[in-house]
Amino acid sequence: MTFDSDILIAGGGLNGPALALALAQAGFDVTVVDARPAPERAGSNFDGRGYALALASKRLLAAIGVWDKVAEQSEPMRDIKVSDGRAGEGPAPFFLHFDHTEIEEGPMGFMLEDRFLYRVFLEAMEAEPRITLISGTSVTDQAVDTSGVTATFSDGRTHRARLLVGCDGRQTGVGKRAGIKRTGWGYGQTALVCAIKHELPHNGVAHQFFMPPGPLAILPLPGNMCSIVWSETDDNAAAIHALSDEDYMAVLRPRFGDFLGEIELTGNRFTYPLSLSVANEFIAERVALVGDAAHGMHPIAGQGLNAGLRDVAALAQILTEAQQRGEDFASELVLARYQEWRRFDTATLVAATDLTNKLFSNDNPLLRAARDVGMGLVGAMPGLRRTFMREAAGLNGELPKLMR
Repeated sequence: MTFDSDILIAGGGLNGPALALALAQAGFDVTVVDARPAPERAGSNFDGRGYALALASKRLLAAIGVWDKVAEQSEPMRDIKVSDGRAGEGPAPFFLHFDHTEIEEGPMGFMLEDRFLYRVFLEAMEAEPRITLISGTSVTDQAVDTSGVTATFSDGRTHRARLLVGCDGRQTGVGKRAGIKRTGWGYGQTALVCAIKHELPHNGVAHQFFMPPGPLAILPLPGNMCSIVWSETDDNAAAIHALSDEDYMAVLRPRFGDFLGEIELTGNRFTYPLSLSVANEFIAERVALVGDAAHGMHPIAGQGLNAGLRDVAALAQILTEAQQRGEDFASELVLARYQEWRRFDTATLVAATDLTNKLFSNDNPLLRAARDVGMGLVGAMPGLRRTFMREAAGLNGELPKLMR
């Protein structure tokens, strides 16, 4: 039986290219199918979208050879401040302050714009002879047999591979066609995403301000700019998003405060409905799911992409070790190791983000008092505080080799 490639990856967002590079460098022939035309994404201008990359994720990007190409465009997150309160009233007196000097490894993470990260992924894939990128098409059907999987593309072509990996988001066609069901629910919240310029320097400090309708994340970008991820109830978010830029900022300012001086909008505005969506299985016969295709969570801790990149590092390690041992790397036995590794870690993270959002996105006076006292206690206990900081940096748990 002949194969067009060892591994076919459906989805060319960020997890797909990262996995392709990790696998190609381990000796696999990989094809990536991306529904969106590559030049359209690579040539995009600043639009305010950025990612909070944990330190472990930065290590992965360095291991696959792309971090040095984006390091200058990144902004280290040196401190994280977490507080609770209401719009226009400022934060409660008890808050959490995570200072990067308390851990030996350095900054807990780095902010990086989507356009820079995708561009270097594209350049790296084009320079890697073991990777074939097919843009502007998608996988529309798949048929599995004992030796591999045959995928049909939207342009009518077929492709034969030993393993199909779904990196195609929460609505994953790969997972659905494999019969994988999902568990989840909506939060009744929508994220308003934009970027702002501000008068005073942010000094690399990220802020998470919890308000009754939902959290406001203020994440430092290079220069005097920040990325904003602002959660509101669905109805409020729709009304706010429909406003003019001037009126939009009038709503944001009392929530944001004046600690960075005058602020103004830059780039585009986006909205994303917030929900929980987790695949009941991360694998099927000759199929594996990665990133949002396996688990979509609330952005409350900015861990969505980081969880996906940990999938990437774990799956690449499992497949490489199996290949080196002479195993059928796409067999159920091998893929089960990936699922076992990632399922518990993912379940813990999903539960933590879900519980945190439910605990903080309300105005119950008893819960407000309890969570404020809780933050004060954590802030007063260095050992516990360091544990939270290492979790934010992605350093806890069994790290794949590419993240060590």
